[in-house]
Amino acid sequence: MNISRADGGSYTDNLIGTLLAIFGNVLVSISLSLQKYSHVALLGAKDPRAFYHTKTWWCGFVLACLGEGANFVSYAFAPLAIVAPLNAVSILTSSILGLIFLREKFKPKEFAKRYGLSFLGCILTTAGTYIFVAFGPNSHENLKAENIVKHIVGWHVLLYLLLEIITFCSLLYFYKQRGANYLVIILLLVALLGSVTGISVKAVSGMLVLTAEGIMQLYYPIFSVMFVCMVASVVFQARFLSQACKLYDSSLIAGVNYILSTSSAVVAGAVFYFEFNNEDTLHICMFLLGSALCFLGVFLITKNRKKTKAFEPYVTMDMTNGIPTIHDKGLVVQPDFNGSFSYGALVNNDGVAPATLPVKLEQPPVHSRHTDATHSLPELKKD
Repeated sequence: MNISRADGGSYTDNLIGTLLAIFGNVLVSISLSLQKYSHVALLGAKDPRAFYHTKTWWCGFVLACLGEGANFVSYAFAPLAIVAPLNAVSILTSSILGLIFLREKFKPKEFAKRYGLSFLGCILTTAGTYIFVAFGPNSHENLKAENIVKHIVGWHVLLYLLLEIITFCSLLYFYKQRGANYLVIILLLVALLGSVTGISVKAVSGMLVLTAEGIMQLYYPIFSVMFVCMVASVVFQARFLSQACKLYDSSLIAGVNYILSTSSAVVAGAVFYFEFNNEDTLHICMFLLGSALCFLGVFLITKNRKKTKAFEPYVTMDMTNGIPTIHDKGLVVQPDFNGSFSYGALVNNDGVAPATLPVKLEQPPVHSRHTDATHSLPELKKD
């Protein structure tokens, strides 16, 4: 099946899609950083206003909409195997923004020791992004409704979907019935849903672009089917990611989720849209090398992120009775104001419960000084 356009048109479409994806991921990272900064600024200033009453938060919201819109349109031009790994640009941008917003000052040796892995990860991610974009698949097709239907009814696609459904149901059984709350299982469920999201988003985006060009595609039933699949898969992905954030650190989730979701999307693009059919062995190997460098770079960036400090017992002074109180583990959460806030898409800890002030524990009754003094004085001998 020859699904490619002319080489020039295909190259131009890939370039447009790649630039849109890079631009969209950068905007999303900046928007999340602005929104996080808005929350931190309100908390630091003890401003009674809600976050949605600030201009900074709304500016970040607008940028997020623009970024996601650019990402959505990019699927109509570039292959899924190129757009999906470009999510590393968002992680790279978040890391750079985190260093820009960093308030601490370090000497060069201390900075290199603490952030050397992140810097190396940024270099590897940048190099890997260039390699897999340069050697990625250059095939592209007009995603008309009839072409999408032909893809779906192919035996290899049906076999792929059957294996994916069986794997998803098996993982879901272990997760729900056996209580296997392992990070890999949760993120594998997210990755399998992500492959469906990538296939459906590319189909919906392609048909919308053709409709905008004057070739109506919205009346075909396949458009409604793909749109429903897109919305449903995104909703369930968000639910599984929310559950993962309650159990594991966000930096670990970001790195593992990028690797699994990208791998699943690349396989889905190769099977469903034949994106590697016209590629030679050298280009495929270089694409895999670039993807591997991105995986390693993202892993180093997220691994070097500052972890949340473990709870330690602490002593507070009861201002009413003047009695020191030792708070045991598990009763309260110690507030941490020493640089615990961070910025960017990878360090969004909105799912973590906010720190609470120490709870006043039940104290023994305190007697007056006069009574204590009376009982504590030794009795005087009478003459």
